[in-house]
Amino acid sequence: MGITDYGGGQAPSSDVLVVTTNDVPGYRVRQVIGEVFGLTVRSRHLGSQIGAGLKSMIGGELKGLTKTLVETRNQAMERLVEQARSRGANAVLMFRFDVTEAADVGTEVCAYGTAVVIEPADTV
Repeated sequence: MGITDYGGGQAPSSDVLVVTTNDVPGYRVRQVIGEVFGLTVRSRHLGSQIGAGLKSMIGGELKGLTKTLVETRNQAMERLVEQARSRGANAVLMFRFDVTEAADVGTEVCAYGTAVVIEPADTV
């Protein structure tokens, strides 16, 4: 597995900027649209659970589960961007992830932030 299997984040060509900060340098917030989120729940298949159980006895990274979590986070982020775009936003500020166990059958991943419309600061 290459490094791309374990990475995530936004595509450089996205029309909705997603940042973890309160603002974007060089831009001002013209309109606050409100909270947006993307949610997904993934279950682990039996093979990965058995493999993870065996691996946990000898130690080391659980690569299959790591890759699944990366894919899950990316899906949640894509859904967040879709929701922001559909509400007229061109940016999401204060982006965060929340990850919890869902009734011992899977992992719930929620990507959330504040949808806004930003414009260059020099625009009057």
